[in-house]
Amino acid sequence: MTGRIHSTESFGTVDGPGIRFVVFFQGCPLRCKYCHNPDTWDFSGGKETTAEELMKEYDSYREFLRSGGITATGGEPLAQPEFLAELFSLAKSKGVHTCLDTSAGVYDPEHHESIDRALKYTDLVMLDIKHIENDFHQDLTGIGNRNVLAFAEHIRDLGIPVWIRHVVVPGITDRYEELFSLGEYLSTLSNLKALDVLPYHDMAKAKYAELGLDYPLGDTPPLTKEKAVKARETIIAGIKFGLQRQK
Repeated sequence: MTGRIHSTESFGTVDGPGIRFVVFFQGCPLRCKYCHNPDTWDFSGGKETTAEELMKEYDSYREFLRSGGITATGGEPLAQPEFLAELFSLAKSKGVHTCLDTSAGVYDPEHHESIDRALKYTDLVMLDIKHIENDFHQDLTGIGNRNVLAFAEHIRDLGIPVWIRHVVVPGITDRYEELFSLGEYLSTLSNLKALDVLPYHDMAKAKYAELGLDYPLGDTPPLTKEKAVKARETIIAGIKFGLQRQK
């Protein structure tokens, strides 16, 4: 079996615990306005490779990755669930920690057998929740968030640890009420292990220009670290409120 892969990174430090070998899957159905990898959108792009070839590359760096593992990101890895399952199965047979970085937009609550085969070999999920409100999520990414939240609840029920990632964009995902609501929702995820609140940046502008694409967020200013810290505090307050209500 082969999968379509955009690229790999040998020493990832923000893609799960420890230093990691990062595999960027090719193809994504979302069109997030702040996406910094538009070159991964096209499902026919990238190159075909096998799980064995990727693990051989991993092995060449293994001495430096002992505290980490392998992370599948993208693009959207769950758009190639059979190949993801093969890659993670091979990784687990070698004792390698596996992490899935996903936006879960392709998850179907009614038909998820192939995704479950991949989740069987997944040690950690890093889940991007772009916006807690369905309509705003639709505007921001091109799809609603109902399947994303269904996926969050599915991995909760499976007992797979999850790290939540949320990008805070000025004027789009920085409103107090919605950040607090996100926190309330996260309080229902008993498998929640970490929360990464990431400040929006516009460093992808050059890549969009190179690809001949209009940058959707125009001159939206980057979020300051101080405002990102404040946003995280608001989400945490929502989590605490939600937990209190559950008692």
